[in-house]
Amino acid sequence: MFSKATMKERRQYYREEWSEKDLPDFIKNGIKKREFGFDHNGRGPNDRYKTFKGTESLRKFLRYKAPFAAYISVAFYNEPRRRQDWQKAEYIFDVDAKDIPIRSCNCDSVCEICLGEALEIVNSLIDTLESDLGLDNIHLIYSGRGYHIRILDEEMMLANSELRSEVLKYVAGAEVPKSQFINTDISNKAFNFEHFSIPIGYSKIFTNKMKYNVQHLTGQEDIDGINPKLMKDILKARHHLDNDEWGYFKKDIGPRRYKNLVEAMARVNLATIDAKVSIDLKRILRLPSSLHSKVSMKCMEVKNRETFDPFKEAVPKFVYERSD
Repeated sequence: MFSKATMKERRQYYREEWSEKDLPDFIKNGIKKREFGFDHNGRGPNDRYKTFKGTESLRKFLRYKAPFAAYISVAFYNEPRRRQDWQKAEYIFDVDAKDIPIRSCNCDSVCEICLGEALEIVNSLIDTLESDLGLDNIHLIYSGRGYHIRILDEEMMLANSELRSEVLKYVAGAEVPKSQFINTDISNKAFNFEHFSIPIGYSKIFTNKMKYNVQHLTGQEDIDGINPKLMKDILKARHHLDNDEWGYFKKDIGPRRYKNLVEAMARVNLATIDAKVSIDLKRILRLPSSLHSKVSMKCMEVKNRETFDPFKEAVPKFVYERSD
């Protein structure tokens, strides 16, 4: 597992295992308006501007070519072969396990641990998209080394790059919440309420993500704004967060260094997601049902994100037949 698929294995997969039933409905519907791209030799998707009239013609192509990788556009075009007359585009969150800034493992690529943590992250993102933004046409795709959240709510599919960027920063917790000065008594004395004191809205999103990050630190991370001494003190004080005792945690860190930590966590939150993918209106992504040949795993739709296990559901048959 996680080794490169040979041409023989790719042919076996597309001839014996691939099925159009594994294509999600959101791919089948409007397939004529999508651009397809293919990588035939592992050097990148240089075979672009492909189109298909339906799933049968796609099946024949995959069976004949057995590509190293297959991609489909997030955008819908009236002329997909030329990528002209753009209509709309899915809104994407791309979380790759190997690129997560804070992860509990020390693997060189991906493993069961970081893939599990990537799923935790995307589940949190989806919860925010649903509860805070009211989006409900959301599909989760296991990409082979991480996850793609593909959003087809019409208001987001028609959104420009600027709006997509703002939504990304909100959902990801990529900006430090502003402290709020609130008058709490008749003397008009104002108190400074920090992010962890406000249990609703964006402050809650940021606090939850910062807590997750701090609790998953190993101490080996190289994070801009956190020097070795601060890292050591964070690890020593983080037990306070088990009971959400943020005041004690901040006191142990110190006000000035806590500010550095908060700013660093905002940058980490943004780096957890590939922002370029989220704002790109013409991006191509791995085709669900296709083979990720670099790691010999299936790219597939996640039906149940609470129980999904890629090591049980996304392993091609040929992997079990390998002799080594």
